[in-house]
Amino acid sequence: MTPVDDPLPHGRTARRLPWAHLPPALREQVEQRLGGRVVGAESQNAGFTPGFASVLTLADGSRHFVKAASTKAQRPFASSYRTEGERLAALPAGVPVPRLQWMLDADWVVLAIEYVDHTRPARPWQPADLHRSLDLLEEAADALTPSPLPDVAELADDLEPMARLWHGRVLRDTPGLPHGYDAADLAARVDELVGDTLLHTDVRDDNVLLTPDGGALLCDWNWAARGPAWFDSLSLLVGARGDGLDVEQLIRERRLLRAADPELLDVALAVLSGYFLAMSRDPIPSSSPWLRVAQGWQAEVTWGWLRERRGW
Repeated sequence: MTPVDDPLPHGRTARRLPWAHLPPALREQVEQRLGGRVVGAESQNAGFTPGFASVLTLADGSRHFVKAASTKAQRPFASSYRTEGERLAALPAGVPVPRLQWMLDADWVVLAIEYVDHTRPARPWQPADLHRSLDLLEEAADALTPSPLPDVAELADDLEPMARLWHGRVLRDTPGLPHGYDAADLAARVDELVGDTLLHTDVRDDNVLLTPDGGALLCDWNWAARGPAWFDSLSLLVGARGDGLDVEQLIRERRLLRAADPELLDVALAVLSGYFLAMSRDPIPSSSPWLRVAQGWQAEVTWGWLRERRGW
């Protein structure tokens, strides 16, 4: 499998607020809740959001992962953090995630999450890291089936607006795209993507923490939804496919993926490719300078993968 050229500076894609730029009253409140004076702050610059996200070191040497966003200046990101905090608090024990310590919700939404000693999966993806990450997703699916959260959206409902982008934008903007209408027809079957597993739905290398004991944890639960158990594993394989790994062999090997209906895997890829093809053409947001580059790369990977699987 030939890799797709990847221009992203992995681990350095986010433009985040530093600790020193948070309001003094907020810094004081965070220190009070953490129980000590912050003497070091290491910004976590992976991802594509501008909210504050740092590992804070206290005078006693303890470390804490803290995220924060202003409800006025960063309203959508504060809302996302609020949702993440509510989801983390509701996840049952035994789910492989860093646990929420506390949350503030006022002028700023602040999450304090347990610090976990970890590394991130290497990019380009390496087989050992990828298998550990797929093990993680299988463990999470086992723990989260049936879904323990009754109020989350259905995956098909969340993806339906993305499926409509084929007719709403992609086919309009790229007339004559070979097999574009075939892909739109596949994506229109999005309502078949059903299941009773609580899914992360945004699994990438920067949301996986590899721990020293050989395990792994899944972070950033902003977009949880209920759907088929294999969906998160398929999403993770997008990056691996782009990095040149044989993902079709992995689909044959891995427990959740080999049990999936191949047609539904293609439906999911059709939805994802339409979304990335459309969104990659949008203006670059000042808060996330690498977002469109990432989406353009994912568009090339998912569209090429779908065409290969369908023989187009």
